[in-house]
Amino acid sequence: MEQFYTQSAEEVLQKFGVNPEMGLSETEIEKRREKYGLNKLASKKQKSLLSVFLEQFKSSMVAILLIAAIVSGVIGVMEGEGLVESFVIIAILLLNAIIGTVEERKAQTSLEALNKMSSPRTKVMREGQIEEIDSTEIVPGDIVVLDTGDIIPADMRLIEAFNLKVQESALTGESVPVDKIESTLEGSDITLGDRTNMAFSTSIVTYGRGRGVIVGTGMNTEVGKIANMLQSTEATETPMSKRLGQLGKVLGYVALVICTVIFVIGIIYGNHWLEMLMMSVSLAVAAIPEGLQIVSTIVLAIGVQRLVKKNAIVRTLPSVETLGSTTVICSDKTGTLTQNKMTVVEGWAGGNKINFRNLPLPEEQDDDENILLHCSLLCTDSHLKILPNGDHELSGDPTETAIVDIALKLGVNKNEIEKKFPRISEVPFDSERKRMTTINRMENDAYRVNVKGGLDEVLDVTSRILIHGNIRPITKEDIETIRKENTNMGQSALRVLSVAYKDIDEIPEDVNSENIENDLIFIGLLGMIDPARPEVVDAVKKCKTAGIRPVMITGDHKVTAIAIADEIGIFKEGDKAVTGSDLEETDDEMLTRNVRDYSVYARVAPEHKVRIVKAWQSHGDIVAMTGDGVNDAPALKQADIGVAMGIVGTEVAKDASDVVLTDDNFATIVTAVEEGRRIYDNILKVIQFLLSANMGEVLLIFIAAILNLGNPLSPILILWVNLVTDSLPALALSMDPAQKDVMTRKPRDPKRGFFSKGMIWRIVYQGSAIGLISLAAYYIGCNDGGQVLGQTMAFAVLAFSQLFHVRNLHSNKLSSFRTSLASNKNLILAILASALLMMAVLLIPVLRNIFGVVEMDAVHWLYVTALSIVPIVVVEFMKLFKWNHTVDEY
Repeated sequence: MEQFYTQSAEEVLQKFGVNPEMGLSETEIEKRREKYGLNKLASKKQKSLLSVFLEQFKSSMVAILLIAAIVSGVIGVMEGEGLVESFVIIAILLLNAIIGTVEERKAQTSLEALNKMSSPRTKVMREGQIEEIDSTEIVPGDIVVLDTGDIIPADMRLIEAFNLKVQESALTGESVPVDKIESTLEGSDITLGDRTNMAFSTSIVTYGRGRGVIVGTGMNTEVGKIANMLQSTEATETPMSKRLGQLGKVLGYVALVICTVIFVIGIIYGNHWLEMLMMSVSLAVAAIPEGLQIVSTIVLAIGVQRLVKKNAIVRTLPSVETLGSTTVICSDKTGTLTQNKMTVVEGWAGGNKINFRNLPLPEEQDDDENILLHCSLLCTDSHLKILPNGDHELSGDPTETAIVDIALKLGVNKNEIEKKFPRISEVPFDSERKRMTTINRMENDAYRVNVKGGLDEVLDVTSRILIHGNIRPITKEDIETIRKENTNMGQSALRVLSVAYKDIDEIPEDVNSENIENDLIFIGLLGMIDPARPEVVDAVKKCKTAGIRPVMITGDHKVTAIAIADEIGIFKEGDKAVTGSDLEETDDEMLTRNVRDYSVYARVAPEHKVRIVKAWQSHGDIVAMTGDGVNDAPALKQADIGVAMGIVGTEVAKDASDVVLTDDNFATIVTAVEEGRRIYDNILKVIQFLLSANMGEVLLIFIAAILNLGNPLSPILILWVNLVTDSLPALALSMDPAQKDVMTRKPRDPKRGFFSKGMIWRIVYQGSAIGLISLAAYYIGCNDGGQVLGQTMAFAVLAFSQLFHVRNLHSNKLSSFRTSLASNKNLILAILASALLMMAVLLIPVLRNIFGVVEMDAVHWLYVTALSIVPIVVVEFMKLFKWNHTVDEY
């Protein structure tokens, strides 16, 4: 790889043919993309379709079915009936494998699409404008703009570095961020960690800002050299999937025991051992709910896709489960609870109030307002892009974009004023100082230090004040007046920034807060408001009815925070608000004891969030925490659900999160929680449906064996019933809309498994009903026309009763007849499709012969119909007397 660190920035720019002030043109970008490809690592080789297909045959269920095919073949040959039944079993296995292969491929495609949606974004200079693009679109020669929190998209040679620090531990193993420079390095064998004028792909900007020219993308980066290590991603197994896997094992052991019992009892009765072996295999097939795991995974994947459409990207499937259990949502205020459209509405300078709501400003105002506007504008990192149609786009921190926006409305263009007064150096904002400082070259080679930040933090480094164009020492009376104006704005729910400046003749060699932020001249205040999102008020109400505690966390002053929280319903009478300084004086034990009293956290630093999360978790709560900054990452990791902002969030925050909001909206979090509850409810419905159906099959065969009535169902018939009823109807059931009470009940206890008392009771009595009516059909058929007619009737009743029964599962409390057929059209279509498949086997002579069933007359069809609707009648009766659920269930 070429040693760009030994070349000057000018040489590298010339080599890549790019003007750092203009960037690449669209034509050149296309040429380079065609030459170098997308900026991404070579993908891990996907399993071939054949490999995925063959993996479908690895389960214990398939082994049992293969044994069934072999036994069927042996019996068929011995009795002169051939291998038709064996071939049919194998054909159904193949069909199952095809379905599994298709679904696994679809799931993989869905995950790839989600990964693409959640991939990092990068700010680049193109055709003279700063744009934000997907990092995969970067090409060599692109000029990239770096800010705190950004992930380096590709290897670059730095051309500007202002207090720039980059975390490179993923590459070098060095945990301390590296100070970056733009000057040329000497020496041709400098180690990776010492190439301080380079920034490498996947590294993280932890401080400062800078710009660089891309010199390597994709596999042509330092990370590309170790791509194989970075690409080793393990498939995520959800807790639900693990529990279902354990359930499958338990059912397998139970089936083995019952099969042994049946075999022994049959031998005692004097039955042929091959016949009893076939009956035992039939029971084993009946005992295992083949579709349970695949359906649950598909349900989660469908839920993830639904959430994408609702502006929430869920990065891992387990998060969908956890969402439904959320009990506390700790949310940032700005942009999440509010519109993220900060607007400067009030100001104070030179002793005068300024009303920015009525533009243009009166001409008789002093020039102090102009200095206030210019100094605050020069002290911003936000970007202004003028569109060809004359409109403009703003990107960056909402507070800073508000300043740029109001300045533009007053005729001051940020891009133009920065060209006129270029930034020479700076001290970036950090959460400890709560100030930002820039140094700009003014006219006559003088330098101006521009500072903006919180009132207390700016006053701490201020000694003078600007009043009506005159600079004089600041007095106690001035400070009292300033604080009064600040309080008035805060009580109006405005966010207030303080602005100060000073002029200096020369810049210190080492620019830092100590030698620059002192002896400042106070200019004035800017008050801005970020109105609450209209939908947030309803979302907060929904949270409270759902047993979820919404909590506001903000860097604003306490008065401002309480005003907004009160407006949207988070802060109610009796609630308390606490500040970051209060938290500093509160130990963890006291915070844990009092955390339930606090609805608002004001003037809080990001590092306090971890303590807040832990305090809630110590009470057993499931906490969702929002964040957007680099320092939010530990809290996002600590929370049960980390929620990052997709618009203003840093790439570090997104990488640490479980969910990314593409609209930065609190209401979307609530929607995601609601979807999580709906998904879990529907998976419980599917489990109940499949296990009650399988229990009916097991009960049918077991009782028939105990009473020595013969084998009511061959493996091929059971397999067909399970294929027809377990696949389409079960999957369609998972698409049920949310129940009306989904957000009016308490959150689910995540420690509680699937099997509550009510769930076990429903599986037992509903499965018993299905098993007994199928046994009755078998008995009637045997009496009227022999065992084959009995098997035919049992087969029909078993399948059709399950198709009727699936309608019982919409609600554990409400009658099925109160649920509209149109509420889940997919389920109706699935029932019809499954019924047609059953009718084909029962009515088409060729298929009847293959499956070993016979034609039924009208009387026996009436028996089948009457018996098949029994589950509906039984469950409706249980619901009527409220015996279908227990009081401890929702």
